Amino acid sequence: MNNYLDLSIKEIHELLVKKEITPLDLVEECYTRIEKNSDLNCFITLNKSEALEYAKKLSEEPVEEENLLWGIPIAIKDNISTKNIRTTCASKMLENYVPIFDATVIEKIKAKKMIIIGKTNMDEFAMGSTSRTSYFGAPKNPIDKTKITGGSSGGSAACVAGTLVPLALGTDTGGSIRQPASYTGIVGMKPTYGRISRYGLIAFASSLDQIGPMTRNVYENALLLNELVGKDPKDLTSRKCEIEDFTRLIGQDIKGMKIAIPNYFVSNIVSDEIIKKLNHVVEILKNNGAEIEYIDMKYLDQAVTLYQIIAMGEASSNLARFDGVKFGYRSQDSHSVEDMYANTRSTGFGNEVKRRIMVGSYLLSGENAKIYYDKALMIRNAMKEEFDKVFQNYDFIFGPTTTTVAYSLDENLDDPRKSFMDDVLVIPVNMAGLPGLNISMGENENHMPIGLHIIGNYLEEAKMYQIASFLEEKLK
Repeated sequence: MNNYLDLSIKEIHELLVKKEITPLDLVEECYTRIEKNSDLNCFITLNKSEALEYAKKLSEEPVEEENLLWGIPIAIKDNISTKNIRTTCASKMLENYVPIFDATVIEKIKAKKMIIIGKTNMDEFAMGSTSRTSYFGAPKNPIDKTKITGGSSGGSAACVAGTLVPLALGTDTGGSIRQPASYTGIVGMKPTYGRISRYGLIAFASSLDQIGPMTRNVYENALLLNELVGKDPKDLTSRKCEIEDFTRLIGQDIKGMKIAIPNYFVSNIVSDEIIKKLNHVVEILKNNGAEIEYIDMKYLDQAVTLYQIIAMGEASSNLARFDGVKFGYRSQDSHSVEDMYANTRSTGFGNEVKRRIMVGSYLLSGENAKIYYDKALMIRNAMKEEFDKVFQNYDFIFGPTTTTVAYSLDENLDDPRKSFMDDVLVIPVNMAGLPGLNISMGENENHMPIGLHIIGNYLEEAKMYQIASFLEEKLK
């Protein structure tokens, strides 16, 4: 069997340019690996016949030498709309839904002549942190198949970590790219809110959702982000920014950079093996001229409460469209329109989604909207201002991405303090709309990956890739 997928994107591109391999070789290798590792349950829908056909067509065309992503296979999280490819959100509600349009990010991927391999498994409607709420069963961690992948972008993380596909797209509403990236030992970026168009992303919480790249290393993450960003008239929350190359600072010195570590992020709730790895990273940074300070930050302990109010409120509104009328699942066991609505939603959604919709509906009803939602938005602004203050004096905020390594598929994280802290480590980034990046700090004695969380200032993804790539090199 060929092992082209074990090579870097640059190495694969060189082989394509030299005509030593073709896109068809890459796609065939992807599907061979996916079939051999079908027990990982990474994919909900494969795009096999279309991908092979497109790869064959590309193989007969001249290689675009300037386009490093030409002919490269990619996997797409199953809440991103793909024309003529089933898009389920891992829910019975959309089990047979086939979109008639592409999300903006998919148009961009197709413009670069990348090849979509399939749609990856996830928590239902992106609601969860283990991918176990999927209607299609949980994906498994390729490092240890008895462990969770994390969520909600668990399938995307697993197929990249398992080298089934070199690149994948995930989405992040409250840590859903970074946390599974940490559990599987890959690189996951949640960009600045608005960097990437959300048009065609099936909404969970519109003021928090963001699409981002999941890759094997920092350079390839920056390379993919280059192609995803940009203002989109179909998404009014997307930002108009100057075109930049996110790889441009990779390889530059980090001397003089200032890094803050919030004391709240390194409490005794985080496991000792993770703190030990973080301390090792701190030593590397100090020895290479970076400055580290431990600081106190306000509002971090409020992040989870804010998230639950804002995300569940927005989810209840966004998911109101799934009612059995125009598209998706419809209950046949109904005697009236009201019956049809009730039966469709009660049998089409899983328990976690129903719970969040019910709580969200309560939070937005009548006076509750003022008492809870409006107040949460005010505190959210205060949290954003607190981050702004920190970034006046520091280049980055560092912390662990998770409190533990990936745990068993059949166990729950039954320590409520750890569950709370896992959310605290990642959710503030979504609240403030900041970019957050996970890279691996190494692994524990059982070879399970441990993630480092790098938080940057607005639109400073290139600087984050600079320090992340530096650390990636030093931690090899």
